[in-house]
Amino acid sequence: MTAPTTAATRRTQAGEVVLSVRDLNVSFPSEAGEVRAVRGLDFDLRAGETMAIVGESGSGKSVTSLAVMGLHPRTARISGSVKLHGEEILGRDDDALSRLRGKAMSMVFQDPLSALTPVYSIGDQIIEAIQLHQDVTTAQARTRAVELLDLVGIPNPQARVRSFPHEFSGGMRQRAMIAMAIANDPDVIIADEPTTALDVTIQAQVLEVLKRAQRETGAAVIMITHDLGVVAGMADRVTVMYAGRPVEQGSVDDIYYRPQMPYTIGLLGSVPRLDVAEKRPLATVEGNPPSVVSLPPGCPFAPRCPLAEDQCRTTEPALVEHSGALARRVTAGADSEAATVLGHAAACHLSDRVVRDGLTYADIFPVAVHTWSELEQVPREERETVLDVSGLKRHYPLMKGAVLRRRVGTVYAVDGIDLEVKQGETLGLVGESGCGKSTTLMEVLNFLPPTDGTITVLGQNPAALRGKARKALRRDLQIVFQDPMASLDPRMTVFDLIAEPLFAHQWSKVDTSARVEELMRTVGLDPAHVNRYPGQFSGGQRQRIGIARALALKPRLLVLDEPVSALDVSIQAGVINLLDQLKAELGLSYLFVAHDLAVIRHIADRVAVMYLGSIVEQGEVDEVYDNPRHPYTQALLSAIPIPDPQTERNRERILLTGDLPSPADPPSGCKFRTRCHRKPTLDEASQQRCVVEPPPLLQVGTDHTSACHFNDVDTHVTAQV
Repeated sequence: MTAPTTAATRRTQAGEVVLSVRDLNVSFPSEAGEVRAVRGLDFDLRAGETMAIVGESGSGKSVTSLAVMGLHPRTARISGSVKLHGEEILGRDDDALSRLRGKAMSMVFQDPLSALTPVYSIGDQIIEAIQLHQDVTTAQARTRAVELLDLVGIPNPQARVRSFPHEFSGGMRQRAMIAMAIANDPDVIIADEPTTALDVTIQAQVLEVLKRAQRETGAAVIMITHDLGVVAGMADRVTVMYAGRPVEQGSVDDIYYRPQMPYTIGLLGSVPRLDVAEKRPLATVEGNPPSVVSLPPGCPFAPRCPLAEDQCRTTEPALVEHSGALARRVTAGADSEAATVLGHAAACHLSDRVVRDGLTYADIFPVAVHTWSELEQVPREERETVLDVSGLKRHYPLMKGAVLRRRVGTVYAVDGIDLEVKQGETLGLVGESGCGKSTTLMEVLNFLPPTDGTITVLGQNPAALRGKARKALRRDLQIVFQDPMASLDPRMTVFDLIAEPLFAHQWSKVDTSARVEELMRTVGLDPAHVNRYPGQFSGGQRQRIGIARALALKPRLLVLDEPVSALDVSIQAGVINLLDQLKAELGLSYLFVAHDLAVIRHIADRVAVMYLGSIVEQGEVDEVYDNPRHPYTQALLSAIPIPDPQTERNRERILLTGDLPSPADPPSGCKFRTRCHRKPTLDEASQQRCVVEPPPLLQVGTDHTSACHFNDVDTHVTAQV
């Protein structure tokens, strides 16, 4: 007798609907009231298709994935319908869902280190996932685990299958998580921000692995992300969420080239683009998403929408398909067999106007005119040098032993770099995690003698200063940190936070109060809110408070350590515009560290690319981006996703192999040679030169240097490819 086909055992045909969600609602109880995290979500997911769910933090993206997987907390109230192969799975008990999870549906979590069990080896965890759903021996499961690790690109999988999670790098852990997710050939893979914490080169590898896994299994993929560049390159369809509900749905080309909802248009206009060289302010979506505890009447986006009319403030729009003046409503409901998911739909009263008039983000959202500084008219060589780093080295002893400690090596964190920042200039410092960017910042800020080399700030050697002279120089050099919540004392009011450096430099109370009020206005905050605490502000507002504090003493040089990486794209745009404006108005100079090369292209005048403690390429930002000469720079640029589906489909990719070597044991000769895509194309003698001879920074343009023996070998790609 043939066993009945169930959602856990049925295989799908290409194009067949695998997962169908209708009128999904998810809410949680809270002290403030009911949190309506997801409100009326509908979609169909077909075999082999990738659907992206995008939106700002708190829009309901991750809650949706947890509800589909049945991983929500017990306090959650869920209604609607979730059907896998036509079978209702919403409301099933945990035992029933456990038979589906890992077999028919699997999930790739955002943080693989938290998702993997630290006391079991990677192999044991994959073996467990296999044996839970397949009747195979441990030896057979181990063989399959090795095959999976090899499939996702883990080097030497026969040995690494015995490694523990902490022995893998972040990218390798995420690849191991993908291997576990595809171990039982699932029909649906949910990837929840799978590349958020990864370097761009590792992100490119992980996305390629995810594509390969989808090809191998034929699975449908739900990609949850805030990175619109990733969506452009991965997705077939896109659902844009806001305040817990879908506000626009359609094909990736519809969403990117023909958006109908002002919120979607604002998100796309807020993204710094790698392929745009023109210096211009980004579109900003002012304000913050509403609380989903007590939503006001009308469209939730109305308070932030410049087009909003009276009907927008009184009636929440339905998700409808717009075509000129025609609109067809989505019929939804868990009990409706006729429920339909439209091709391109938007929840906006004004979508017909957007379509008819062809409105772009510049027509809808405030885009300031670029403020040009007087210093930009002065030739660079005639400006004052505010920071000069020459031959900087910072080496740390590598110690072993708990009681009898002994030195067993050296960590070459920064290994002989030269940097120069002129007045009114922004120097972007980029590279993968572990390349030495943050160590360089700390060397500049610490005012201590480095292992070797010199640091000159505003014509002075900080390490040689004492007392009042040292304190005076501190006033001219300030920092903005990556995480404003961690850098701002939650027990202090905003007034106290901004006033603290002023009081430290003996400003009077009257002058301090006036300066704090001035700074609040300068960074776009209401001075009436100075008595609030950091926790009462949004992430973007907290970063503005951090900038105000850094500007309090009227510094001349700001060091910015990943100042926008923790922000939503719409909030990020406002902070980037603010930094551009302040530089022009106050004549500031920036040393700007970031891993997002699109942000660096937008804000920087010059860029320095670091790899394993050394500068491998440096120069004017457009020259380096349009004509990268070092293979590492080429790989970085090719790994950055561009929010343009057509461009992403046709781009050339350079995928680096392996992970960043240890700074305690760097390769001989060229440090990049172990991962270089150019080296295999060279003859044997040239390859040997890379092994034994460290390349110097060679002039390849007027203001462009590259540390490669073979800069003229034509294997490069540009930011426009």
